[in-house]
Amino acid sequence: MSLMAAVQGVSTPVTSTRSPASLGHGAGLRPASPSSLFLRARRAAKPSPPAGDRRGVCHCVASPPTEQTGHKTKVSRNANMGKLQAGYLFPEIARRRSAHMLKYPDAHVISLGIGDTTEPIPEVITSAMAVKAQELSTFEGYSGYGAEQGDKKLRAGIASTYYKDLGIEESDIFVSDGAKCDISRLQLLFGANVKMAVQDPSYPAYVDSSVIMGQTGLYQKDIEKFGNIEYMRCTAENGFFPDLTKVSKTDIIFFCSPNNPTGSTASRDQLTKLVQFARENGSIIVYDSAYSMYISDDSPRSIFEIPGAKEVAIETSSFSKFAGFTGVRLGWTVVPKELVFSDGFPVAKDFNRIVCTCFNGASNIAQAGGLACLSPEGLKAMDDVVTFYKENTEIIVETFTSLGFNVYGGKNAPYVWVHFPGRSSWDVFAEILEKTHLVTTPGSGFGPGGEGFIRVSAFGHRGNVLEACKRLKQLYQ
Repeated sequence: MSLMAAVQGVSTPVTSTRSPASLGHGAGLRPASPSSLFLRARRAAKPSPPAGDRRGVCHCVASPPTEQTGHKTKVSRNANMGKLQAGYLFPEIARRRSAHMLKYPDAHVISLGIGDTTEPIPEVITSAMAVKAQELSTFEGYSGYGAEQGDKKLRAGIASTYYKDLGIEESDIFVSDGAKCDISRLQLLFGANVKMAVQDPSYPAYVDSSVIMGQTGLYQKDIEKFGNIEYMRCTAENGFFPDLTKVSKTDIIFFCSPNNPTGSTASRDQLTKLVQFARENGSIIVYDSAYSMYISDDSPRSIFEIPGAKEVAIETSSFSKFAGFTGVRLGWTVVPKELVFSDGFPVAKDFNRIVCTCFNGASNIAQAGGLACLSPEGLKAMDDVVTFYKENTEIIVETFTSLGFNVYGGKNAPYVWVHFPGRSSWDVFAEILEKTHLVTTPGSGFGPGGEGFIRVSAFGHRGNVLEACKRLKQLYQ
């Protein structure tokens, strides 16, 4: 059975609101060949979860209204918090989803919005965590605080697995409770007196953490940007890689490849230009490689594959999207010993101080799981999970392409970036939610460059993905 035949085989009545006849095919992704779209029999047969099954759904909730009391402290609010716009993107989506469920209590709402994994963690990994947990109940196996930088064996395993022959050593690696947490620790490291640059669109945590740290000016509503941030516009026209000749000098450059949300991957030549740009301007690149295992072509998986990068770059990554550790929480950051501040002081020494001050080390149970991930059996199991999500991506790409939309990403990342020209991305989000009971992510939530797009996540049970694509076809055909 082809993927599209599988999509056609799932049915839920959906009211169509318009035809995309005005949408050209343009320069989007080509449909995948039929031979590449056969589903694995075991996974294709997996039934869709019942309506009450909330796995794969964003569990963040908006903060409740502040209770009014008769007493006020004399402590001033952090003014930087007041600069933030509305709620953080994903809790806002969760709030709207919850309101939709109150309106339609019997609807089977499917979430392809937040990038949360849905498939079970491979047993080879969970069994190692279970053994470690059981050992903690014995005198011989109990351990308390570990090294703030992470288990020595795990650090060595990360170095040999992901940075072999790149000159990255165990001592350069700091194990953490996830890349998102390390982004904020890095902002604390850099302090308030730096100017940062981000891809536009980009993962919102980069900008929001910069605002909270006090690096930015006020939000400028007319251009939908914060002052003192360099927004590096990434569009279909420039291949989702910024024109560096138009980027002003900045201190810190946040760069994600494969990119969240566009799904684009920087080529070796493009990353070489980025490293050269940083060297010429005296900048530090914070390179987010959280989706590197999804790369299926010859694009670099690490910034340190580029000559000279160890003198200008930090890399952060995670087991979240490789092994399903979004709830387990385990990641790492690489700070090469060659990277120094303007006065020659090693960046790694200051980051080590930040880690030792703000963090007591990753969970020893999670780190046992991380070691299992790096075993031959663990690597194979993670690759199987990634392959499953990439099959989901092919289904989603083929669906939108067949409907005439311009579709980007989806090749080296679990995200599909779909263009709705001339339309508000929040309006498209609302239309899809109202008419199909399907949660996506509005592109404008990732920056002004995301307006007119939605992001669709491939993280979902196969039955839900097939059902979602059937609904989309009924809505937009």
